[in-house]
Amino acid sequence: MNPQDKITPFRMLILITTPKLADKAADMFKQGAIPVQYEWNAIGTASSEMIDMLGLGNPDKTMLMSFMPKPFADIMLKKLKKELRLGTVNSGIAFTMPLSGANHLVVRLYEHLEEHICQEEQGKGKFSMADCQYFLIAAIVNQGYSENVMDAARAAGANGGTVVPSRRIGDEQALGFWGMSIQSEKDIVFIVADKENRLDIMKSIGEKCGMHSEAKGILVSLPIDRVIGFESAE
Repeated sequence: MNPQDKITPFRMLILITTPKLADKAADMFKQGAIPVQYEWNAIGTASSEMIDMLGLGNPDKTMLMSFMPKPFADIMLKKLKKELRLGTVNSGIAFTMPLSGANHLVVRLYEHLEEHICQEEQGKGKFSMADCQYFLIAAIVNQGYSENVMDAARAAGANGGTVVPSRRIGDEQALGFWGMSIQSEKDIVFIVADKENRLDIMKSIGEKCGMHSEAKGILVSLPIDRVIGFESAE
């Protein structure tokens, strides 16, 4: 048998939720024997007035990321939706994105999951960009400009976003050559958008917070194949 026939497509699973629900999700991952997990502290983008009006509670969020075979990622999305009640007020959002490759160690770490994956799920991992209905937009801007990003995004139809404080590392001389900001403190604003609004949202952010602005923003978008908890999603 050709070794390629045994390859199961992998997905990156991302969950953005409250710290309390993130702890519950982490326990679920442990119960599923998922070995690779990463966690970040994040901030919701709703204003304090909106939080009080909707009773959303603390704006602090936690972002969990893991890698797993697609069939198992599909199972985990269903479990997260049920156990965390994703889609309800102050719950969160979970989605998966296709990976083009993984190193040998990652594949070996997940060999134990094969027994959990139904045979009928094999072969359903083919991904086409044309079939993609949702995208993850990531706007990397100088720290302090995340609200400007969200103002521009909402003007183009975005529902909300999540801010992850970060720090740039890189060659200062190379950055200066390309005219890029040398400020090291950055905010990464993650926004889930549907296919119809993605380009408008990116254009609006680029016009107000792009490289020509004080925000010195860099924009990218990544395809999402499945999403739970997004207002426009089924």
